[in-house]
Amino acid sequence: MAEIRVENLQKNFGDFVAVKQSSFTINDGEFFVMLGPSGCGKTTTLRMIAGLEMPTEGKIYLDDEDVTFLPGSRRDIAFVFQLFALYPHMNVRRNIDFPLRIQRLPRKEIRQRTQEVAEMLRIDHLLNQPVGGLSSGDRQRVALGRAIIRKAKAFLLDEPLGALDAEFRDLMCEELLLLHKRVSATSVYVTHDQVEAMLMADRICVMNNAEVLQIDAPLEIYERPKTKFVAGFIGTPSMNFLKAKGSLAPGQSEIEVNGVSVKIPKTHESLDNAEAIVGARPEHLSLGDDGSLRGEVFAIEYMGARQMVTVDTEAGRLKVRVPNTIKVRYGETVGLSFDSEKLLVFNPETDKAVNSTLFDGAIS
Repeated sequence: MAEIRVENLQKNFGDFVAVKQSSFTINDGEFFVMLGPSGCGKTTTLRMIAGLEMPTEGKIYLDDEDVTFLPGSRRDIAFVFQLFALYPHMNVRRNIDFPLRIQRLPRKEIRQRTQEVAEMLRIDHLLNQPVGGLSSGDRQRVALGRAIIRKAKAFLLDEPLGALDAEFRDLMCEELLLLHKRVSATSVYVTHDQVEAMLMADRICVMNNAEVLQIDAPLEIYERPKTKFVAGFIGTPSMNFLKAKGSLAPGQSEIEVNGVSVKIPKTHESLDNAEAIVGARPEHLSLGDDGSLRGEVFAIEYMGARQMVTVDTEAGRLKVRVPNTIKVRYGETVGLSFDSEKLLVFNPETDKAVNSTLFDGAIS
């Protein structure tokens, strides 16, 4: 296990900035997920931690040792690639034990550790099979086995479940989390899938446009996003955004949305003569005849015990998550009410939340 510390990390490819002045610490034994859209810089950051890319600026520490410019082979880090990168001419056993054979360990130890890892991953019955005939899930297990057999200080995983179908991906998420707990490893996991991140992470690092925007536990990311991008990227469906008028002063607890006065958690900074953005998650809206904002039902999506109702209002098209006991019809006019304690307000110029109780202007 190991603590990984990144300080002011930057990576330029010519004039293109792939990672911009990123700093964070990954705790010993933590499952740390880097989340963001394609091209945000998360994989480049992972490759620099692994020693597959050299940074333009900044430092990388592994257990307080400066490894910034050490090659990957000298960092004691295991890497699992998105496309498995198995050796097609070797069977499952030879793929898994390859790192130990390179280290020239005794044959008895290699056989024992290979058997232990295969049993842990439930592929011990496949050890003598060629990898070419395996399913995607089994090939993923072989790739994981080859990584964990080394007993490295840290495990880096670059979208390892991206090639799997949705049902099997959910199962592998659970198995990866159990595996992480069994080997007590420091794990850094890159994904663009928020469901994977929310399910597995101890902490999530959200990135966009080469920058780290927020690092927090999944619940904090969901309930107290520090920027509009984070708020919109996390959650299915994403947060509703409405335009609001008027200036905001520190301590203000009310704002105007489409001519309707809406209560909000107190703001902690001013917003002068700007059109603020109010964010409300679907579960923080409710339907009722006495709602302050009115609109017409555009769509209804049944989701078991709950339903997602899409309502067209003058403030925009909003999604509302309500119990399926509430009966609504297409085209019906309904009222919308807000859960005032849960609303967020964003400064459209800076993208930052101005009334999140955790927001302090710094990445935690």
